[in-house]
Amino acid sequence: MIDYPTLKILWWLLVGVLLVGFAVMDGHDMGVGTLLPFVGRGDDERRVVINTVGPHWDGNQVWFITGGGAIFAAWPLVYATAFSGFYWAMLAVLWALFFRPVGFDYRSKIAHPVWRSTWDWGLFVGGAVPPLIFGVAFGNLLQGVPFQFDDFLVPTYTGSFWGLLNPFALLAGVVSSAMITLHGGTYLAHRTEGAIQARAIRAAAGAAAVTVLAFVGAGVWLRLAGMEGFVITSVVDPAALPDPLAKTVVRSADAWWLNYRTQPLLWALPVLGVAGALLAAGLAAVRRTLLAFVASSLSIAGIIGTAGAAMFPFVMPSSSVPSASLTVWDSVSSHLTLGLMFWATLIFMPLIVFYTGWAYRVMRGKVTVAHIRAHTHTAY
Repeated sequence: MIDYPTLKILWWLLVGVLLVGFAVMDGHDMGVGTLLPFVGRGDDERRVVINTVGPHWDGNQVWFITGGGAIFAAWPLVYATAFSGFYWAMLAVLWALFFRPVGFDYRSKIAHPVWRSTWDWGLFVGGAVPPLIFGVAFGNLLQGVPFQFDDFLVPTYTGSFWGLLNPFALLAGVVSSAMITLHGGTYLAHRTEGAIQARAIRAAAGAAAVTVLAFVGAGVWLRLAGMEGFVITSVVDPAALPDPLAKTVVRSADAWWLNYRTQPLLWALPVLGVAGALLAAGLAAVRRTLLAFVASSLSIAGIIGTAGAAMFPFVMPSSSVPSASLTVWDSVSSHLTLGLMFWATLIFMPLIVFYTGWAYRVMRGKVTVAHIRAHTHTAY
């Protein structure tokens, strides 16, 4: 049996892997949805764009569902507190996601330009809104979220929805949105050809530039503005039962840089985020589209990893009562629960990855306007 402290670290890593997996797998079809009204000119071209992700988008949603389920089971206090504080933001994500299944299913049911254009913009909303909101949420986590616990560990959120839309959080939303748009652009460049591919490559280049500028800008903002992070000042027993109120936390302007100072190898993560985005744009420009998609995936891993490494061991800091902040050590489930989940993940995760890889291999190749015109009764 793996000891409790090790399982806490393993589940911090596994949740990170699931978040990156969601951003890579579901992110590229969200990026395609974001680009749909702009890279597709006319109904045939837009059907090409939709058919690049049509067979896979619902399977990719598994990463979103699995990530949410893992947070619920491994970090129940984080799940409860986040859905309390970010309630309206999460509802906005769900409302936007509603456009995806109905958009994919209903768009081609009626051959009328207004009908189809309406669903195209619905797919745009379903692709563009969730990454923006997720980025805003990460920006708020870095600043701390106003919540506290009573003696029974019932969380109370003391902020407002509009308070989440602060300048730094919106900048983080730009990073997330541009990152996902870049990813969708590289995927479209790989699956299409001709004019659609050329537009996708230009869109990817623009998104890469915005990603890098916003990502670096957010780091400079954190540093130069002296934005306060959080530091645990009391002794923590990693093997103790979860109790977020049993520690002392203070705010410090250097807090989010401490891990990078003590572990210089962590600087590889932001470097990967920047270099991966630039490399993806460059590779797409010379038509090395599969490598561009890989580079974009690595950029996503680097950007998400940068935030995770800066905040460790914090998961959800509290700006109103810092000592109530949720960390890797005190927001988790029981030893037994984490252990059972770990072994289940070890068994089923490779199966999911294998099946996903097989599905993409079977449906590989370019989607063209000629193919769409020859198969007018395809589902999309």
